[in-house]
Amino acid sequence: LLPLQKKCSLEAQPTTGTTILLTLLSLFLFTQVFGLSSVAQVVLGKGSTGQYLSINMAFGIGVTLGIHAAGGISGGHLNAAITIMEYVLGNLSWKKLAAYVIGQFLGSFAAAATVFAVYYDALYEYTMGNFTVTGPTATALIFSTYPSPNVSLLGAFFTEFIATIMLVLGIQVIHDEKNNAALKGTQPLLTGILVLGIGLGMGMNTGYAINPSRDLPPRIFTAIAGWGTDVFTAGHYWWWVPVTAPVLGCFAGALLYKLFIDFHNEPENETKTKKEQTGVETS
Repeated sequence: LLPLQKKCSLEAQPTTGTTILLTLLSLFLFTQVFGLSSVAQVVLGKGSTGQYLSINMAFGIGVTLGIHAAGGISGGHLNAAITIMEYVLGNLSWKKLAAYVIGQFLGSFAAAATVFAVYYDALYEYTMGNFTVTGPTATALIFSTYPSPNVSLLGAFFTEFIATIMLVLGIQVIHDEKNNAALKGTQPLLTGILVLGIGLGMGMNTGYAINPSRDLPPRIFTAIAGWGTDVFTAGHYWWWVPVTAPVLGCFAGALLYKLFIDFHNEPENETKTKKEQTGVETS
């Protein structure tokens, strides 16, 4: 969840690709465990150990702490869609793109494996050892998103697309120094609240993946761990939507912000001059 500003690019930081990869692997594991384990509690506890709100809050907390922890080395790159967009816009080299995405995917895969190990006994008891993607005891949704039965594939794609646009617009608003950026140090918290808000308002249709690195690695893990290839065929082959829709949503969100807000902001040097003049007049 990187500020979409060139000056905030990680190109200038003296970190190696290996350092970034290992950092993101560990920190994405740290972030993702919060969200996935909260879903596991709600599903396996049959509503007695959590509700939909607790899932949204857990993902928001995970994002907040992940950005705090990863910001110094990786710039808080916790979303492959935004990472890809930054590369296309020329803010990242292909080496760092590879390091970021590999680190995100490995960390997310490891997080799914961790939650699976933590809740294995409960999973086995809940399903009687029969891990399914659909049905009354479906548990694949603990790890990856699946569309609601009453939502068409096109409607689900549009939901993910719009939700990611809102994510990008929110991140821009929080970090745009030429506009009315959040105070330094509060950005991770506000980004976590942004994710919470998206979940509260746009989570019903698809579970708001809004991030390929949050959805695809756990899906691959479940295919290996006993759920089989149904994880790719369920929901009219839904799996590709959380991979592509967020990427397209990122580009659309960046374009909308540029057209409707950024182009109308004053140049940064003029903004600073006005602030200085205001300070002098106040004195």
